[in-house]
Amino acid sequence: MQSIGNLVERARAGDPRAVARLISLVEDASPALREVMAALAPYAGGTAVIGITGPPGVGKSTLAAALVRELRGRGPRVGVLAVDPSSPFSGGALLGDRVRMQEHATDRGVYIRSMATRGHLGGLAWATPQALRVLDAAGCDVVLVETVGVGQSEVEVAALADTTLVLLAPGMGDGIQAAKAGILEVGDVFVVNKADRDGADQVIRDLRGMIRLVEREPGDWRQPIVSTVAVRGDGLRELADAVDKHREWLQRSGELDRRRRRRVRDEIEAIAVTALRRRFGDLHGDARLDTLADKVLAGEFDPYAAADEIVAAL
Repeated sequence: MQSIGNLVERARAGDPRAVARLISLVEDASPALREVMAALAPYAGGTAVIGITGPPGVGKSTLAAALVRELRGRGPRVGVLAVDPSSPFSGGALLGDRVRMQEHATDRGVYIRSMATRGHLGGLAWATPQALRVLDAAGCDVVLVETVGVGQSEVEVAALADTTLVLLAPGMGDGIQAAKAGILEVGDVFVVNKADRDGADQVIRDLRGMIRLVEREPGDWRQPIVSTVAVRGDGLRELADAVDKHREWLQRSGELDRRRRRRVRDEIEAIAVTALRRRFGDLHGDARLDTLADKVLAGEFDPYAAADEIVAAL
């Protein structure tokens, strides 16, 4: 096996095989993962992360491919992490977004990786933050993170991205219902895709009405609504411009630093909790849980006191 240092050097030189190998080490939770992260640390922090989310069927993958084309026309190197449902047999990515992005397959300025959720809820693979670090260190100026369409829990992408695009489309159900599902709360830019279909104007009106209801302080970001027809490339220039304007606002307002600090805090916490579980084992089979559960049911303990008992025993 090649040394981690050599893999990182090759990845920074733009070698897609080295990038793929590093992401595989991340996904597989390799024993070398700590060494990988330590080697990448000096090179991370420069990429712009764009999350793409929305209900199933709105055209997220098609829009992602079209946005890559638009961004590449402007010069940046682009990475794509397409987080797919897992195959129940192999555990690998089931949909395979790389198949849908064949037009970019020969572009050395684009790196596309499908990642399996492997049962992780929230629409993102657990390894996505570390995979982002690999692409960041490998020189990607922009990374698109496209999530699986799993509804409300998909808002997890907002914690990972600098800018979150929320896609809706006419004919996918009432726009107000989508808002009630909670998915619109995370949007920095709203995209009405398939805007050539009947009902697109109504979706836009619904969105505008909801945006007006949000209380804002002077200088706060007001989410734009961009109409697109991704299969034709319509509206992609306007979408990329909206992303650029949000990026400028993030930097000017200081929100970019705040978002990234929250992201790293969450990443550290997740790693720490995983390490604690690994160290102390899974509590599901612990007989103490049954005893404490009985005490809670009998009114002798409350759940917090019961949890304190477990923590104190560890």
